[in-house]
Amino acid sequence: MIEEVLVLRWVHIIAMVYWLGGEWGVFQSSYNIINRNLSLEERKRHMETAYRIDILARTGIIMLLPLGLHMGNIYGLQPYGDGYLTAMWVFVAGWLGLCWGAFFTRETDLGIRLTKLDEAIRYVLIPTIFVLGISSLLGNGPFEASEGSRWYATKFTLYGFTLCIGLGLRWIMRLWTMRFRALAAGPDPVQEAALEREIVIGRCLAYVYWITISGICFLGTVKPF
Repeated sequence: MIEEVLVLRWVHIIAMVYWLGGEWGVFQSSYNIINRNLSLEERKRHMETAYRIDILARTGIIMLLPLGLHMGNIYGLQPYGDGYLTAMWVFVAGWLGLCWGAFFTRETDLGIRLTKLDEAIRYVLIPTIFVLGISSLLGNGPFEASEGSRWYATKFTLYGFTLCIGLGLRWIMRLWTMRFRALAAGPDPVQEAALEREIVIGRCLAYVYWITISGICFLGTVKPF
């Protein structure tokens, strides 16, 4: 029989790979998205490529939440099992459906509304993650954070931090759609300047993103404390 935790670990690794690699693909595509020497249609094709790469990264980061909690329960690092885990998986299935729905309708007003709803979920989830993670690290539970087990609560807290960065990047990509709608009506220096400014911010966020993701991978693999 294949152990459940080994299958979960396998999916967890795949999710991390798509998360980290996908963000690199979007980062590289952004160079041509703001290249004024290219035609608007060519720039839109690069934006389309960025969206198609990014949806896998978005899927990966969402999947990591239930995977991490599920494995944490198996290892005895967090107490929320059984019904809690079932509810978490159902919630994440709905969240993924929302995320993919926003992707398929991204060029429409519906897509923008769905993206905003996706962002709203993070506004609730991020504080919850920080409260649980930091409280555990301070010795107040609910996660195990004794000597040799603090890596789990630390990793969980850093995951919440990456959701903050991801929220900023999602916001920037949502603005891309709106900027290109305006540019389709004709050249607009104001929109171009805003697009370039936002992508510079996005690139800075991406560097912090990669460092944090690498740190999360290190904690999960090495378990240093």
